[in-house]
Amino acid sequence: MSTDTETIAPTHPFQAEVAELLNLMVHAVYSETDIFLRELISNASDACDKLRYEAIARPELLADGAALAIRITPDAKAGTLTIADNGIGMDRQELIDNLGTVARSGTRAFISQLAEAKDGAGLIGKFGVGFYSAFMVADRIEVTSRRAGVSEAWVWSSAGGAGFEINPASDAQAGRVPRGTEIVLHLKEDAKKYLETYEIERIVRTYSQHILFPIELKEAEGEPRQINAASALWQRSKSELKPEEYKEAYRSIAGAFDEPAMTLHYKAEGRQSYAVLLFAPSTRPFDLFDPGRKGRVKLYVRRVFITDEAELLSSYLRFVRGVVDSEDLPLNISREMLQNNPQVAAMRKALTGRVLTELESLAEKTPEAFAKIWEAFGAVLKEGIYEDHERRDQLLALARFATTRDGDVRSLKQYVADLKPNQTEIYYLVGDSAARLKSNPKLESARARGIEVLLLTDPVDAFWTAMPLGFDGKPLKSLSQGDVDFGQIPLLDQSAEAAKDTTTEATDEATIIATVKVALGERVSDVRASQRLTDSAACLVAGGHGPDRELERLLARQNRGAGAKPILELNMRHPLVQALASAKTDAREDDVADLSSLLLEQAQILDGEVPEDPAAFATRLNRLVVRGATRPA
Repeated sequence: MSTDTETIAPTHPFQAEVAELLNLMVHAVYSETDIFLRELISNASDACDKLRYEAIARPELLADGAALAIRITPDAKAGTLTIADNGIGMDRQELIDNLGTVARSGTRAFISQLAEAKDGAGLIGKFGVGFYSAFMVADRIEVTSRRAGVSEAWVWSSAGGAGFEINPASDAQAGRVPRGTEIVLHLKEDAKKYLETYEIERIVRTYSQHILFPIELKEAEGEPRQINAASALWQRSKSELKPEEYKEAYRSIAGAFDEPAMTLHYKAEGRQSYAVLLFAPSTRPFDLFDPGRKGRVKLYVRRVFITDEAELLSSYLRFVRGVVDSEDLPLNISREMLQNNPQVAAMRKALTGRVLTELESLAEKTPEAFAKIWEAFGAVLKEGIYEDHERRDQLLALARFATTRDGDVRSLKQYVADLKPNQTEIYYLVGDSAARLKSNPKLESARARGIEVLLLTDPVDAFWTAMPLGFDGKPLKSLSQGDVDFGQIPLLDQSAEAAKDTTTEATDEATIIATVKVALGERVSDVRASQRLTDSAACLVAGGHGPDRELERLLARQNRGAGAKPILELNMRHPLVQALASAKTDAREDDVADLSSLLLEQAQILDGEVPEDPAAFATRLNRLVVRGATRPA
């Protein structure tokens, strides 16, 4: 290899996010730096997996017969820690792409959280930027890599500053890496503990015990010795395994730091045979709401890793992590063929059903664990109510909802068990926050009768509630849409309502409704007397057909049309409505116009909207206040 090439090799700048990330890694102090070794071992395992997969089509890549393995070599004298694998390796461009940029989404969110966190270990695992965590313990890193089947080897090196260098490997460096990747960490003074064999073994035992490839420790003297189990834990019997082993496997497979809220381990036998080890996390992964909605369950075929993009579960279960190991699929199946493979489709259906059944069992037997899953992933599970017609009833039964009752979230089964006399529907409101919904005037009549109302605040709620749904024979009914009649449900306080009836002036409803309709024109589709309101003057609702009010707003924000005009409902006993009636009787047309607009605009504000013309609203309100203040008593 030419030394001239090395001396003129240019420095490559890091991607902006990587430069910022490295600055945080180098200058921040975290209490748990062990994560770096787990991340580098995980990357090495991925490289071995990729080679084993590519060798199915190109056996010559493994022609040397060397068993795939990962080797850790501490060198106390040099102050270096080396992590090497004989996996797929990288060529020059791959070194630049993989170690100079962060291709995964969520990097910006990771950096902002890392900058605020005192301990970034959990975040590093959560956001999948593990290689760069090595700069927490090393002030210089050299990566020598040779891609399988290629003659050239290259060295990537960086001190964690603004950039990195790429040089051809020297003869000595190339000789150490006949295939795969060698990472040499020049450890900082305060990280020299990672040269101790017991520290290395502790980290491997904690995080990487069930990596499928042997992890060997090479000490100064003696032969390398394997320090991990290197077993396919999912192929073992449940009776052999301890809870600690499941936790270690979850953290290794999912690259996570939390504990699993649910573990599902079984073997399917019959027309298809496959082993399953799945986990539901207890905290949200960062990519949960990525537009691609991809799952992260790894597909193996007879212990050979194939892909983690086989979509083995419905997209609304994409938070589930784990492994499915098939005995029947062909080893040479391509990722493209997986999309339309009938065996994979059958597995997907069976796995989805089994996960939902396990969630049902968990909800019944261990509600505290299920509550964690629902809190973290309920918004995703509800996507299935919209998408999965076959399992819609099952998902509705699993769902938990905040309601106008104080306390924990409730199931529809609990809701139906507590229906009021003569109540035949399940009522709900959709909005952007529970606090705003609780103050919504549409709840007034329901509250006066003690009727429980579901408070739905996830964006997906506006979509699944658009379908005609019911539970236990009771249809779901929006308080923001269509007519609502609580007349058959008794009031909690009949005497207060009777007193209100006797003290309220009678209002000519037809005249007032016609007057407001003329005043507002095309700003509303209709005006009518409200059965929802007891204290507020007005509210806006959608018609009985078409989208709910909240769905209308969501579609409008996405520029999918202006939507239908709302219906304005009036509380005929409210003083403001009666003032409008007086203005009409006295022919004060300016007051009629102003009060009609004010009723509409305050209803918009109570719905969380801004009046179409805020300046006109302020002028109108000021005008009405001045008139009231200066008019003779």
